[in-house]
Amino acid sequence: MRSVDWVRLLVLSAVWGASFIFMRVLAPILGPIVTADLRVAIGAAALLLYFALIRFRPKWRAHWRAYAVIGTFNVGLPFLLFSYAALHIPAAYSAILNATTPLFGTAFAVLWLGDTMSRAKGFGLVLGVAGVATITGASAPTAATLAFNSAIAACLFAAASYAGAGIYIKRCASHVNPLESAGCAQLFAAVALLPFWITAAPPAVIDLNVALNVLGLGVLSSGLGFVLYFRLVNDIGPARAMMVAFLAPLFGIVWSIAFLGETLTPAVLLGGAMIIASTVLILRRPRQRQSPTACATTD
Repeated sequence: MRSVDWVRLLVLSAVWGASFIFMRVLAPILGPIVTADLRVAIGAAALLLYFALIRFRPKWRAHWRAYAVIGTFNVGLPFLLFSYAALHIPAAYSAILNATTPLFGTAFAVLWLGDTMSRAKGFGLVLGVAGVATITGASAPTAATLAFNSAIAACLFAAASYAGAGIYIKRCASHVNPLESAGCAQLFAAVALLPFWITAAPPAVIDLNVALNVLGLGVLSSGLGFVLYFRLVNDIGPARAMMVAFLAPLFGIVWSIAFLGETLTPAVLLGGAMIIASTVLILRRPRQRQSPTACATTD
């Protein structure tokens, strides 16, 4: 990888890790629905502006069904679930549990794509499940177990939704330009979430701090994040770009401690390390053995 690719990867990990502290600040003030919808609306606006600058035209008529599915399960639903979780658990917890996405992706690929389960992947799944159990079993607050457990479940459902969307994209929407689907799917999610504002409680007074966090969540975590991600996929390939899956939680932990003053129990640290290690095992590419009978040929 080139130096510029490492810089993009670290910046992407930093802004995606920061999304959890933005949601932790905004969700108690704006509510989960408004937080999620503002995130996708601003992110969509930023990406559509980017499309205009590079003169890129999405194929709305041909791909609107793909936008709808991706917008629901890769954008709207997980963002809403993580925003709900931000009401009840520290940002670092959400960042760590987000790293379970490759675990769900591996299981879904075996079930629906016919992928083989290697020993490394199998051990990674077991280790990841054990990590989640360590976090939920040893660190649940006794005074708010129901709220805590529902937030943990929301994070896991969000990670599963990401993974399921990935399977759908591979099977049914691989022909759609990824950058196109990122922008248009966010726009679809923003429109789909808008009616639910009616049921949402009116937000508190919007001050400068809230406005800056909204912009950070929408422009940086969604708009810039997706541009960087798909640039990395194009330049270094999807396998290496997925390193963000275990770098983003590390940044999420750092940001939550630095800006929100959160503290992590030994159980959370241990469980988080287990989940990140399981992600490394699952995403690691197996070494290809060179055939001993292979020989060089000349033209």
